[in-house]
Amino acid sequence: MNQQRHFSAQLLRQQAMIILTGWGMPENIAQETAELMVETDLMGIDSHGISMLPHYDKLLHEGKWCPDAQATVVSQTPVTAVLDGGHALGHVTAMTAMKLAITKSVNTGIGAVVVRNSNHFGAAGLYARYAAARGKIALVTSTTRSRMLVPSRAIFPVLGTNPIAFAAPAGEKEDFVLDMATTTVAANKVKVYEFNGHDLPAGWVVNEEGTQVTDSSQGMDYVYRRKEGGLTPLGGLEQSGGHKGYGLAMMAQILAGPLAGAAFAPTREAGGMPNIGHFFLVLDPAAFGDPDVFKAELDTIINTLHTTPSADPHSPVLVAGEPENQRHQQRQRDGIPISDALLAQLHALCEREHFVDLLSPVTRA
Repeated sequence: MNQQRHFSAQLLRQQAMIILTGWGMPENIAQETAELMVETDLMGIDSHGISMLPHYDKLLHEGKWCPDAQATVVSQTPVTAVLDGGHALGHVTAMTAMKLAITKSVNTGIGAVVVRNSNHFGAAGLYARYAAARGKIALVTSTTRSRMLVPSRAIFPVLGTNPIAFAAPAGEKEDFVLDMATTTVAANKVKVYEFNGHDLPAGWVVNEEGTQVTDSSQGMDYVYRRKEGGLTPLGGLEQSGGHKGYGLAMMAQILAGPLAGAAFAPTREAGGMPNIGHFFLVLDPAAFGDPDVFKAELDTIINTLHTTPSADPHSPVLVAGEPENQRHQQRQRDGIPISDALLAQLHALCEREHFVDLLSPVTRA
């Protein structure tokens, strides 16, 4: 089993900045990207934060994204907008789109923005959280670069993990934030399990015969390298509700794919840019009634759930977003755990590219 070491959020931001600017990303964009990546790690979503840097490095050397690109507005109305991400990493592009959707919602009660020609943008919940913190309701979906989801009754993957995030502002309680892949688990979570030498829970990955795969190394093989097998849709097999996750993946694909003018992985030209698409919908509660009443009613719902008796007295009933908030507090205090396997990849990246390696024991000394 791989060991873990803990690092401060500040140190990880600095290391990410060194790598991102070393790749040629403008400093202001690199700073915001690093902040969003480390914020993801602080919330415990290890699959979408710093652990993505080796993958971004691989894609950069394959010419799959442009480090110096910036998003531009293609067209817009008072309510909608279309952005072109310029094939940059998706973090700052996505935040730009969310901010624009929020601005439109202030004036019209609703704002909808789509993005084409983007890339991986980290955790979808980051952007929904941003809207909720400003009193808005938000829905975020995205396509993904690779085919990983095996549709119900199929033997090979067709759709991506196609995440969905939804957030709503509460009053005295913490905002409700749902952030999920439409597969049973995010693909990068399989990578994290391999990094840490853990077996996969049954039902995450299936082979070409539909048989469950629990060895994390084999799981990585089916998710990232083989043409058959892959991730199950949310719910697992059809008889356990997997067809519902399959349907949600299609919903995310439609909103962030054809509506945005983004690519569909199975029909994308081989060797071309990923052309990932995102969708951002923002609603202003004030357009529907008193926003304070809305927040108070959401507080009542959350309080009702919190006071619902739990099956395990040591595990109280929570609502979406609260586990991430708890981990954020704990990791701000104790540091962010990084596995030795990931550290080795980051060390190798820095050594090869002649970047300063702040995570090296020699440098830290």
